[in-house]
Amino acid sequence: MVKPYFISECYADQDRQVSWTGVQMNDGDTFDQFLTTEVASRVHDEESSTDFEAHLRGLASTGFQQESLQAMLDAAPEEERDWAIGEALAEVHLSQEHDVKWPWNSERDKRTPMASLPGADLVGLTEDKDGALLALGEVKCSSEADNPPQVMHGRSGMTNQLDKLADDLSLLHTLLRWLFPRCKGTPHEPDFDHAVKRLLDSGNKAIVLFGILIRDTEPNPKDLSSRGSNLADRLEMPTACRLKALHLPCSIISLPTRIKGGES
Repeated sequence: MVKPYFISECYADQDRQVSWTGVQMNDGDTFDQFLTTEVASRVHDEESSTDFEAHLRGLASTGFQQESLQAMLDAAPEEERDWAIGEALAEVHLSQEHDVKWPWNSERDKRTPMASLPGADLVGLTEDKDGALLALGEVKCSSEADNPPQVMHGRSGMTNQLDKLADDLSLLHTLLRWLFPRCKGTPHEPDFDHAVKRLLDSGNKAIVLFGILIRDTEPNPKDLSSRGSNLADRLEMPTACRLKALHLPCSIISLPTRIKGGES
């Protein structure tokens, strides 16, 4: 994939099937446009929202119905939490840089408890020279000065969560069962089928894991290097893992303002 020119690579390394990369997102008009268009669209699910609104407007035939509808539309809640924007930013980045496809938008499922993501921040499909693969991942945001930050450690840390995505067959079953109806009858169905066949042929190991760390600190390879080597010791081929630190030119807490076109 062609790298957007507001992104520059700071470091990169690899240990067996695990690679890690740190990139700097540079401030400027292109970065602002990236946030206010692609990331904001992902956060707010603009395509689905437009279809939903158009359908409801077609049902409102009287002036009173139209007023009632407008009042309801004006009261629609917005998702503005910085961690949710971080997840949307990660999804857009992976779409552009690694050709990961998302057969769903997290906003569509967010307010339906039974439909929420079951144990992973990222569930999608990617591909290599042999075709489609299941892509699973975690996203963490941290402004902590330590390298690596605490979000990479412990039971709820990224390393442990990625390891669980690779090894927990119950979780894998749940994720596939969740993804299946979002692919069935869509252009994503052939890729889903191919990815599952590759998974089964590999003894449930043919998965690409993504660990995305959103940072507003200076790039430092220590954020990912020890965790990457740790995962390389734990993951079995052909499972592959790509860790990426995305360094913002603004503070993480300013993201809700920045996606609206405001200053950090």
